[in-house]
Amino acid sequence: MTNWQDAIREIKRGADEILIEEELIAKLKEGKPLKIKAGFDPTAPDLHLGHTVLINKLRTFQTLGHEVIFLIGDFTGMIGDPTGKNVTRKPLSREDIIANAETYKEQVFKILDPEKTTVRFNSEWMDTLGAAGLIKLAARQTVARMLERDDFKKRYNNGQVIAIHEFLYPLVQGWDSVALQSDVELGGTDQRFNLLMGRELQKSEGQSQQTVLMMPLLEGLDGVQKMSKSLGNYIGITDAPNDMFGKIMSISDELMWRYFDLLSFRPIAEITQLKESVDNGTNPRDVKIELAKEIIARFHSQQAAEGAHQDFIQRFQKNAIPDDIPEIEVEANGEGMPIANLLKEANLVGSTSEAMRMIKQGAVKIDGEKVEDTRLHLASESQAVYQVGKRKFAKITLS
Repeated sequence: MTNWQDAIREIKRGADEILIEEELIAKLKEGKPLKIKAGFDPTAPDLHLGHTVLINKLRTFQTLGHEVIFLIGDFTGMIGDPTGKNVTRKPLSREDIIANAETYKEQVFKILDPEKTTVRFNSEWMDTLGAAGLIKLAARQTVARMLERDDFKKRYNNGQVIAIHEFLYPLVQGWDSVALQSDVELGGTDQRFNLLMGRELQKSEGQSQQTVLMMPLLEGLDGVQKMSKSLGNYIGITDAPNDMFGKIMSISDELMWRYFDLLSFRPIAEITQLKESVDNGTNPRDVKIELAKEIIARFHSQQAAEGAHQDFIQRFQKNAIPDDIPEIEVEANGEGMPIANLLKEANLVGSTSEAMRMIKQGAVKIDGEKVEDTRLHLASESQAVYQVGKRKFAKITLS
């Protein structure tokens, strides 16, 4: 294991908050391998890059010599995590959860070392806890305490339904920490209440309290809202290499550095050098290409990354897309917009009838792909490079 000063520097990279940092430093100074826990509910079959922010941090702990526990919430998945939701989530069936969990295990080992990773399921201890044990667990907290949680408070004040079983979720997540006797638990900033519940329950059980490390939520392709499949602003880790490359190249130059901080495995010093090179005149696009190739190589192969790069060159650079295309935001009030209206609003055409005519002539492209449907309706919170004819380009964000 490396010395604790180097270790804490790597652990803090990209982290939003550590509670309590002094406790973590004390644990690191002891020089013993720590139990590092992160839980994932298998609510969908595929992971996206937003999920990998936590998995990357698990990898950091793993390379530092600590014991990583990848916890699959097959029990909590049947409750449905209420975090950030304004409605009660529909619980999944046991069959769906088991199927999704299998795909999770396949995907996370593209990042984590399977030989150094312990995969656990929280049904192991929750099934044996039983109904009586669950009632005793529920008795440890009050409704008033639960309503301190921001999303519950908002729903209560807005007169929105909160199902009783939703109150169990943070308790069960906290009990996972007791069952595993975790030293550190990782989670997103939206998981603060649940993560601290683990500390409370460990203390009441006479255990040493876990350190809580919160990672920021990764913004999606729109650069505004967190990456989410439901919002359509995500990059799936099972996306085809060419699709993944195109999506990464579509992010803003500013967002690129956040992706480097949270997704890249490059040393901090190397990322600093890349930033300095851009400040000194290097085209940000060239740096973004390196990010895209690194991520594609991780989830596919280096050969696939090089192939996606060459495809990008053929489809985009040979089509002479300028480096200084205008960036335009078009408001759609969350309802999306027909392609013809969007082109008119962005001043790429003079009228919707002209837009229709250009589409029929094959002169309209989105991210290099020819548009053939004159009735194409574009979703809100999307971002792409639009081309009309040979010379009109714009990077349009539809909000």
